[in-house]
Amino acid sequence: MFQPSQHDVRSFFCATWRKRRDGLPLTPLEAQAAPWIDEHPEYHATLADEAAALAASFTVEDGRENPFLHLSMHLSIGEQTGIDQPTGIRQAVQLLAAKRGSLHLAHHEVMECLGRMIWESQRSGLPPDGPAYIDCVRQRATR
Repeated sequence: MFQPSQHDVRSFFCATWRKRRDGLPLTPLEAQAAPWIDEHPEYHATLADEAAALAASFTVEDGRENPFLHLSMHLSIGEQTGIDQPTGIRQAVQLLAAKRGSLHLAHHEVMECLGRMIWESQRSGLPPDGPAYIDCVRQRATR
């Protein structure tokens, strides 16, 4: 299993932004990440300064959203829907995207469900509850 470090993740997104901005060829994974970076111009300055990005602390107490976590969640949700794992997530995300009229907005709502599932798993010590995650996404799609 691939387990990148915080440094690896930050370097990956910074390099992807630099290559995208400079019109350089992207790897397949970078090509998946680049549109999500494009959707978040508020992160561009952070991604443009890799040294500062590597040293930065993004804490809730500081009121700073972690752009690397956010972009990683976009990639994770994209991967989940691409392989339909957990089973049913593809349809649930498609329903939510149709309801919201935007895959990007749907991803942001799915992030809430994904974050809740991870938090509950960590808190309980139990494996992540895929069916509850999908139910959360479906509930949002039917509101």
